[in-house]
This record gives sequence, structure tokens and C-alpha cells, in this order.
Amino acid sequence: QVQLVESGGGLVQAGGSLSLSCAASGRAFSTYTMAWFRQPPGKEREFVAAITSSGATDTYADSVKGRFTISRDNAKNTLYLQMNSLKAEDTAVYYCAANTARAYLTRNPTIYSYWGQGTQVTVSS
Repeated sequence: QVQLVESGGGLVQAGGSLSLSCAASGRAFSTYTMAWFRQPPGKEREFVAAITSSGATDTYADSVKGRFTISRDNAKNTLYLQMNSLKAEDTAVYYCAANTARAYLTRNPTIYSYWGQGTQVTVSS
């Protein structure tokens, strides 16, 4: 069983930055594809970014491309999301997710078996 715990959310002004972390349990973190999703108020959950098990490849939603960076430290069992140039539209609960079944990139949330509790990011305009 994989446990994921996000941290780093908070309130930030538009144009500012936040760094999110996701601490993962388990012995096989380095084999998991990891991803960040978010759920803005009143909207459905949406894909943000994903990263391969080794961290060699990543992919981003168009809405965050060039502003957000996903990374991981497999030695620390930790996933990161660096968010720069934040906009009010980035306001959401941010979730990290793990695909333990297959170590490939996907934007489909149903492929991710484990989810964190979420951390609130609020961007004031």
C-alpha cells in the first residue's frame, strides 16, 4: 500500500511561486510514474504534470507549461512541483498520484492507483 502526503500549499499573490512536495511511502517509489493533478473550485479534477519513474521524461498540461516544473528525488521518495508565475486560475487543491502498475506517462487519472489527501493552493489576483 502506497501512502502519499502533499505539503507546501498556501496563499500566494499572482506572479509568485510555490513549491509543493509529495512524500511517498513504499519500497518501489523509483518504479512508479508520478503525477500532479488539481481540482479548481467548481471544476473537475484536471491533469497538471507527470514524470517517469527515473525522472528522465516529463509532460505538462498546456495551461502550466513553461511555468511549472515536476521533479522527483527517488532517494528521498519525494515528488515535487515547482510553480512559478502563478495565476488566479491556478487556484485549486493539488493532488499527487502514483501509478504503481505501470511505469509510463499517462494523463488519465484512472490509471493512478494512489492519491494524496491534497493541498490547497490559492492565488490571489
